[in-house]
Amino acid sequence: MNRSPSLSAKREASPSPPSPNPSALRRWVLAFCVIRFDLEQGQTVEELYPPDSLPSDLQLLVAFSSFPDSMSHHHPRHRSSIHDSIFSFRFPAGGAFIYGYVFNRQRQDERLPRGGEQKSVVVLSHYPYSSVFRLLLQILGPLCFDIGRAALDLVASHVAAWPPPSPGSPMDLPIGTAALRVHLPPSPDDLAAAPFPLANPSVPHGLFHDADLFAAFRGLLLHLWTLWELMLLGEPILVIAPTPPQCSEAVAALVSLVAPLRYSVDFRPYFTIHDPDFARLNSLHEGDAFPPMVLGVTNLFFLKSLKNIPHVVSVGSPSPNSTRVLPVASISPSIGTGRNTRPGRLNLEKLSLNKFSPSSLLNAVKRRREGPLCLMTEHKEAVWSTYSATMKPDTAVLNRLIDAGMSPRIEESMSVVNNEILRRHFLELTTNFLAPFGPYLRATTPSEGSSPFVEPPPLPPFHADEFLNGLAARGPGKFLTKRMRSNWLDLYRRFLEGYNFMPWFQRKRAAVEKEQCRLWRQARINIDIHKLLSKMSEVEIVDSFNAIERHLIEEIQSQQSGGGSADSTVACQKLKGYLQAVFNVLPKDMQQLLLFNPKRAALLQGNPEPNKVPGHPSVHSALVSETNLSFLPL
Repeated sequence: MNRSPSLSAKREASPSPPSPNPSALRRWVLAFCVIRFDLEQGQTVEELYPPDSLPSDLQLLVAFSSFPDSMSHHHPRHRSSIHDSIFSFRFPAGGAFIYGYVFNRQRQDERLPRGGEQKSVVVLSHYPYSSVFRLLLQILGPLCFDIGRAALDLVASHVAAWPPPSPGSPMDLPIGTAALRVHLPPSPDDLAAAPFPLANPSVPHGLFHDADLFAAFRGLLLHLWTLWELMLLGEPILVIAPTPPQCSEAVAALVSLVAPLRYSVDFRPYFTIHDPDFARLNSLHEGDAFPPMVLGVTNLFFLKSLKNIPHVVSVGSPSPNSTRVLPVASISPSIGTGRNTRPGRLNLEKLSLNKFSPSSLLNAVKRRREGPLCLMTEHKEAVWSTYSATMKPDTAVLNRLIDAGMSPRIEESMSVVNNEILRRHFLELTTNFLAPFGPYLRATTPSEGSSPFVEPPPLPPFHADEFLNGLAARGPGKFLTKRMRSNWLDLYRRFLEGYNFMPWFQRKRAAVEKEQCRLWRQARINIDIHKLLSKMSEVEIVDSFNAIERHLIEEIQSQQSGGGSADSTVACQKLKGYLQAVFNVLPKDMQQLLLFNPKRAALLQGNPEPNKVPGHPSVHSALVSETNLSFLPL
């Protein structure tokens, strides 16, 4: 899918840009690299900006991850040709992950030594902002080949001038006389606080919303629901494709498939044998469980070295610039060869007929017997897995997809439409799958007439067995019931035991508890204290004094530590007024006792004459001995 921005960068005879602020640059970018592939010396880091921003071991890892495993033999051979591609990789470093975004240029020219050269321009960041860095590379990459090192200085100065990232929001990021218009994915905390159901499916609700889901899995459309389950459960998956752009796009698309669920399993959009983790994975013995991760690879050697990985997905076409053939997908890994020569709807009826044809069944049996190693002789789009899926492919969704036929001119616009259809469906599917957890993730507010000064009730405790028993009794809901097979409860059981559930659930609970605190705090600010006191018993009034005093001190401490919200001043003023109102209905001797504490006296700001609240001429001093009025030490 072409993402070329309508931007151009021209070399200007203007003074050198000012040196960017390093901390401002790091808000977006960790480093820029220019790496050259030398046939004798191997990968060489020509430029690193800022200097010394990466240790030597990470420089070497970045260098090996920034090139195809070999000069692609799929590209046309001409006397002089240039092939540009963009892909991404990811690796752990210092307890976090670094994302690499690569602009790779392969140039074939008989006049060059050995007939060609390769060079990559790389943007490294701690953030999965593919929508930003893909566009940036389409400017920076060609510019580096045009003006060299000066391009890094120029682009770095623009990036450092950008405002801080605003996750979950659209942003205009100026570069030169133009701007990159992007919508950043939400942060994990924002995603956790998102309501059920999601309000607007067209905006990003997870990572890699810009990934071309339709193009990446165009040959495996009927397998998308199985892949959704495997990603939901955090199963190990090997994604193999002819080129780094195809495998990295497919991995990104898989991660985006389970939005709004935050995918918590390790994923590597482009993984090579030079990655330090390869030695650990390669040392697994037969029968050892493969760690939960999704690996995107192009090197067929992985098919032999990683035999323990239970699910293998082959995607992409050996000729990425040619129009791809629409699939004849089936339950088995067999792929058909039917063509569609004009725009229209996907011919699912024809696919169903081919699905049960003798030749299709023979091919499926042969491919299942050979396994993924058949890719060593011929690349095919297929899925190898023994997993028994719960979800049935939604033919109503597939029937809405549009086939561009053999016309490359309209293929891109059709892909945009099809991506929107698929994303809306899988967003709705995931949201409905997570909906039964809603009762455990629901914030409460004070009921009408009750005191907002008491502690909010805790969220309901979660016990997996009780949840599954209750779900079995009431069912998963209408949306899922008609799309699931009879083993649907096992999918929930496996999800609870998988690697995605607990990180999501804990993050969601924390976000709900935070939201509940916010709602109760807002209720305290907006309460009519005199109306509330008129309905309280004498004991409740005394308890309210302690509670208001505690909330006031917490608000003041939060404000003093710099952690207060924008309305902290208003909240403090309101709480002081409430404290004074409750103080005023206490008997005179109790007021004098409280004022012995100088801190409490400062909070009360004096001791006006008591006001009478209807129904409470005074609060008897005897109550004082029965309640705790010493939140502040006397």
